[in-house]
Amino acid sequence: MGTPEYRTCPYPVYQALRENAPVAQLTTRNGVATFLVTRYDDALRVLSDPRIGKDMHERPDLYHAVFGDTCEALDDNLLFADGARHTRLRQIANKAFTPRHVKDLRPRIQEIADELLDRCPTDSPVDLMASFALPLPVMVICELLGIVGDERTDVLKWFGNVTRARFSKDMASDLAAAENWLRNYFTGLIARERARPSEDFLSVLIEAQHDGGALTDDELVSMIWVLLFAGHKTTTYQIGNAVFDLLTHPDQLHLLQEDRELLPHAIDELVRFEGSVETSTFRYAIEDMEIGGTPVPKGSLVQIAIASANRDPEKFPAPDTLDVTREGLQSTHLGFGHGPHYCLGAPLARMELETALATLFDRFPDMVLATRGAGEEEWLKGPFPAFRGLERLPIALDPSRTVDDWTAPASG
Repeated sequence: MGTPEYRTCPYPVYQALRENAPVAQLTTRNGVATFLVTRYDDALRVLSDPRIGKDMHERPDLYHAVFGDTCEALDDNLLFADGARHTRLRQIANKAFTPRHVKDLRPRIQEIADELLDRCPTDSPVDLMASFALPLPVMVICELLGIVGDERTDVLKWFGNVTRARFSKDMASDLAAAENWLRNYFTGLIARERARPSEDFLSVLIEAQHDGGALTDDELVSMIWVLLFAGHKTTTYQIGNAVFDLLTHPDQLHLLQEDRELLPHAIDELVRFEGSVETSTFRYAIEDMEIGGTPVPKGSLVQIAIASANRDPEKFPAPDTLDVTREGLQSTHLGFGHGPHYCLGAPLARMELETALATLFDRFPDMVLATRGAGEEEWLKGPFPAFRGLERLPIALDPSRTVDDWTAPASG
């Protein structure tokens, strides 16, 4: 699963697994055995099965085997919670993540998108990942959380240190330092917000209550962490995937350009076809059980291959075909998950994707890939992928003006 060929196109491997080993036992990069679920129906059941747990506090041995000995404080969030504790955390988050808060962000998302594209050159190719797909969701989630100015740069630097060092045994001290800095910063951010409460998202999150009261400072710190992590990484890669797939399927892009009413359908189809979440976060079997006829012993790690389930021909006709007119996807594809852990920020992600794509193709309708041939794109590397996305996405926004040692590929 770590070969360049697999990372470029994993779907033939997933097809083979669905047909021959639909619940396959694999090994993580840390040597931990896990059962990988690849068929849609099995995945749907696992995502809502109460016999499959996510609360790593119940299995600290598994947590440390997978993630190491640090980051526990940051990971103490609703992503790794079950039952009543998850319900409480989720309900409090929902009180802050209101439709109004999301809707109020739309004008600012549009402003950010326009500002970022204003800075992009049109006379030479631009890496759309670094120039647009990454900063857009980062700036949006930071604004939502009240992280502004130079603080934003510092947070993103230390956040990047965590993501780089997390699975490296040689960077344990760097990881501990980054985690400590972020925890201290988030604690200070919470204190400042308490001192000047408002109707902003973070104030509502601090003051909202459910059974058991409001969130503690430790719970708030870990909530901010998971919102920052989930709120930008998945959307960043999804923007890149969507642009790449539309540019490599010009017939589908033409349909969207002719009829923008298709855009909501297209978002769901693009997430199904090439979602940014390739495999789910880890779960484990609370008891001995079977998944798809395969025995799964109590305590075993379980992952869902979202990318495989979303291309299961038993659920989606012609699954390897991108079809922006495909209907009925919003409640069926698993790109935003399913069950109690369905993506909290899905409405915000949809809004960001719609704004990003509409703005890009409105302003630069003739944009093309600035690679010299098929297969030159740089997909994320790694032996056990969680995300599916591009490291770089060279784009000529206006091919008629691009002069820097590059010529547009021949059409057809």
